[in-house]
Amino acid sequence: MNDLTDLRAVATSIVDSNRYMTLATADGDGRPWASPVWYAPVEYREFLWVSSPEARHSRNLAARPELAIVIFDSHEAGGGKALYMSAVAEQLADVDEAIQIFSRHGEAQGLRRWTREDVSPTARHRLYRATASERFVLDEHDQRHPVDLA
Repeated sequence: MNDLTDLRAVATSIVDSNRYMTLATADGDGRPWASPVWYAPVEYREFLWVSSPEARHSRNLAARPELAIVIFDSHEAGGGKALYMSAVAEQLADVDEAIQIFSRHGEAQGLRRWTREDVSPTARHRLYRATASERFVLDEHDQRHPVDLA
């Protein structure tokens, strides 16, 4: 799995074939929390999701925007493949372009359309973005292999 092309193929396949990623956040005191969220990728570098700002992971990100993300493909018999990422997240204030990307991705999977109003300050949800700074996959020997998806 050392070939750069193979690594990219594995990583992009994981992102493209899954719907949920797990956010690993921590609060201001360092207490960890993990949450699965439905995501829309943006060129394999950014990941969008919608959550309540009152959700524990959202409150954690407000206090500490650094997080880890894993997208795990459990479909493979005998074990799955995963893409691991270090990232920084933010609640988006300017949502116009990102909510269109998020909505198109969801509609392509049979989900409802999302609008700016659905993630406005008066709505129940907000739109979040994580920007990955590090991405890697593990091989069958648990050796870590960085992946450049830019």
